[in-house]
Amino acid sequence: MLAAFAVVLAAAFVVAPGTLAASRPGGGFADQFSLVETLGKAFVEYWRSGDRDLSPSLERVVDYWFRYHVAKAVIAAILLIVLVVLGVLLWRAFLRAGALGAGRRAALASAGVLVTMPALFSLMVVMANVQGAVAPFASLLSLLPVGASDGVLADTFDQVRQRLAESAAAGHRTPPALEVMISDYALYHVTLVVIGSIVAVVLIGMSIVLWRRSARTGSSDRRTRRVLRSFGVLSTVLSLIMIVVVAANMTNVADPAPALLALFDGGR
Repeated sequence: MLAAFAVVLAAAFVVAPGTLAASRPGGGFADQFSLVETLGKAFVEYWRSGDRDLSPSLERVVDYWFRYHVAKAVIAAILLIVLVVLGVLLWRAFLRAGALGAGRRAALASAGVLVTMPALFSLMVVMANVQGAVAPFASLLSLLPVGASDGVLADTFDQVRQRLAESAAAGHRTPPALEVMISDYALYHVTLVVIGSIVAVVLIGMSIVLWRRSARTGSSDRRTRRVLRSFGVLSTVLSLIMIVVVAANMTNVADPAPALLALFDGGR
């Protein structure tokens, strides 16, 4: 039942968020191309307005993107819980499978690994979508067609690049719209710093518990010791990766303008 529920949730993660996000006033978008096209036009309008407040057209896109990320985060979080429970049951069954044949033990171990990997992926997806829900405008900036070579879009992106380059110099006035983009981009990375720090602490705690339990497990129970040590190594490695991610994002929090400029330079 848990496996079937996980499959349903995985399918819902792909299909449902767009429909759920479009159920509110303002509707959604037919496809990714329609979303990007509308975003580009709304961004140009917002930049030309010179205001801090988002233009109505851009606010519609941002609200949709917020709902989209919330839907994805909720579905991915439920999927993560289901996979964790399923993984625990499988690994416990593997540890109790001493009287079973080698083929059954190998099947349980393989199933445990196959569940553990998607669970880790689901964790990353939850983190990314919480980040996108907290700062949806900054998340949308990555969808802008910054590689546009001509037309109004290209001119607007050139102006943004110029203003971002000037923002690092003293005495230059930063346009209100650009201030909003920079602050939201900083919030985008602050969110990942906070989430990543929490996950890193949890992983470090898990690693300590697993290594201690492994040390207390008798040498006669080699299967349990191998499982505990394997997960101890995995949680240690993941915690180190998370610490690196947090450190990298702290750099962008401290000075978000260069990172934002690099984003707009990405299509050049």
